[in-house]
Amino acid sequence: MSSPRFLRFATFALCGLFVTANPPLQGEEPTVTDPVVIDPPTEAVINGALHYLAAQQQTNGSWTALGRRGDHPVAITGYVLLAFMAAGNLPEEGDYARQVNAGMQFLLDSLQPDGTYRGVNAGQYMYNHGIATIALAELYGQTRSAAIHTKLERAVKLIIGTQSDRGDAKGGWRYRPFPGDADISITVMQVVALRAAKNGGFDVPQQTIDDAIAYVRRCKSGAAGGFSYQAGHGEAGFARTAAAIYSLQVCGQYDDPLVQTGSDYLFEKNRAGGQWWTYGCNYATPAQYMIGGNTWKRWYSLMKETLLGTVKREGDQCYWDGDVGPVYCTAAHATILAMPWHYIPLYQR
Repeated sequence: MSSPRFLRFATFALCGLFVTANPPLQGEEPTVTDPVVIDPPTEAVINGALHYLAAQQQTNGSWTALGRRGDHPVAITGYVLLAFMAAGNLPEEGDYARQVNAGMQFLLDSLQPDGTYRGVNAGQYMYNHGIATIALAELYGQTRSAAIHTKLERAVKLIIGTQSDRGDAKGGWRYRPFPGDADISITVMQVVALRAAKNGGFDVPQQTIDDAIAYVRRCKSGAAGGFSYQAGHGEAGFARTAAAIYSLQVCGQYDDPLVQTGSDYLFEKNRAGGQWWTYGCNYATPAQYMIGGNTWKRWYSLMKETLLGTVKREGDQCYWDGDVGPVYCTAAHATILAMPWHYIPLYQR
């Protein structure tokens, strides 16, 4: 598989702010300046990971976790689609166009008239909803497919309508699809989905964004730069801090002092292989990428060293494993390694 060569998505709506990037002509290198370059060994691992993921696709177009925590086809399909997109694949473009098209169709077929996805455990619903909606919004933003628009709009409206309006939880989201309690792990999925939808031209009320920002800030815990799982109580942690500063950035708060102190906290608390490490890195990496410069270069170097040192190889396939299963881990890690290719508009500042 060849390296990505050009950007497709020219104008990004950043929660009310707009930035324009000029896509290079076909055959030119991307115009985005990045201190990180993907070297041949890393590219080989990314390609091996995509080969592994393609081989795991189910006959209905979905992917499942193959892990000890359940199958979660809606969420896992969202993660895998992002991994393919991060390496330049779309429903009608790239070596894995067929797999992307089938996965996209599975998510669209799963979306019901009320904006919910069929077959998702109610107790974990909004997590699945968030990542699937992110994937569809990114696909819509790069294809402008009319087939996606109507159903995606339903999913976006459900997120807006289920934001909490209660006490310390106001502005956040929790696992079930109605206003109530909130936590940072579910909130991050919804604000990223809203950002991706806004990038694609969908209407997202500014009040929804403002309330989400306020909730994330209330999750700040202590003086060390970390964030807690819920506003007002709980200890700070790596994954929850990654989710928090990524949330602030996708809502346009790039210069918030909490982003820099949170970034420092992530470097200090990064422990490869620990509980929720892959989950946390899935947020920490785009957060550090958006900070850019030496921060991003240093973070990517840490990720590359760890991921290339722990990858498992079987023939021309590469994968990683963990509690959530090899498909999730492989999709998340391949997306991280492919980020310097700049193919996903959501990760652009």
